[in-house]
Amino acid sequence: MSLKRTLIGIIRSQEGTGDRAKDPQMKTRYYNLSRERAWEEVSSTLKKIPGFKVLHEVHSVGEITLERKTGFGRIMDITVSIVSVSPVRSAIDIHSASRGSLGDLGANYRNILTLFSALDKKLSQYKIDQP
Repeated sequence: MSLKRTLIGIIRSQEGTGDRAKDPQMKTRYYNLSRERAWEEVSSTLKKIPGFKVLHEVHSVGEITLERKTGFGRIMDITVSIVSVSPVRSAIDIHSASRGSLGDLGANYRNILTLFSALDKKLSQYKIDQP
C-alpha cells in the first residue's frame, strides 16, 4: 500500500469500489456466473476468510454484511453486493466503513483488497476484465 493511501486514510473512514474508480484495484469485479451461482460461491468464500465475521445475508437483494475488528478495537462494517448484469454475468462491489469519526489509515482499502484477493482466487476461472 502506498503512502498516498495512508495519508488519505487520515481523514477518510470509508472506501468503496465502483466502475468509475480511478484506482484499478478498486474497480468493480465482473464474473461469467449467474447471480445465483455467484451468490453461492461468494457467500461460502467470505465465511472462510479469517478475521471477517458474516453478520447478515440478504439473498433477495444480493448483499452480504460483514464485520471486522481491528487490533485497537475499532469496528469496520463491510457490505458485499452481488448484482446480475446479464443472465450469465454478475458484478461484485464492496463498501467498507469504520465506525467513529476519525480516519482509518487505509484499513478499509486493505479490507477491500483482502476480500477481492480471496474472491479473485476462488473465482479466477470466471473472472472477466470488462463488463
